[in-house]
Amino acid sequence: MLTLVTMGLLPLAAKKTIVFMGDSITAGYGIGDDQAFPALIQEKLDELELDYTVINAGVSGETSAGGLNRINWLLKRPIDIFVLELGANDGLRGQMVEATRSNLIEILNRVREKYPAADLILAGMQVPPSMGPDYSSAFRSMFGEVADSTDAHLIPFTLEGVGGVDELNLPDGIHPNRKGHQMIAELVWKHVEPFLEK
Repeated sequence: MLTLVTMGLLPLAAKKTIVFMGDSITAGYGIGDDQAFPALIQEKLDELELDYTVINAGVSGETSAGGLNRINWLLKRPIDIFVLELGANDGLRGQMVEATRSNLIEILNRVREKYPAADLILAGMQVPPSMGPDYSSAFRSMFGEVADSTDAHLIPFTLEGVGGVDELNLPDGIHPNRKGHQMIAELVWKHVEPFLEK
């Protein structure tokens, strides 16, 4: 079907596009992308009969550097709303906050350069306290700094109400389960909805 849309054989080609670029959270690790929050956002859009197509560009294990390496590929298709959910794997690996900040800024700047009218949304994340108070604080603050410097809308903490709650996560304690993704979708929707054309 995507091929037909690209060839212009279906009217769906006129749909606006929301791209979710992220890591295992976006990809729906452990539950499948059809249960992940981007798919739930698509369901909400369809229920409201809004003419948007959601692209789930989540890759499990993705870092900000990995995202930077593949952003040009994603820019081959038009983007109306771009939601960036990366950085958590950088933090869990203790990578330098400055490097992560630079990568996230560059990703958002490239989207802005290619599609100046696109709305940019940055999904903030946090690292466990075990990473140390100084690192945790710097990591948390980084997302606000990136949003400010790129004029992106910030979701302060994407896993708000989900992170650390056993019944909302898989047994690994890191990745949200279906109920967790439902809560994430509700939160993300509140931030995406104001940018939709109705």
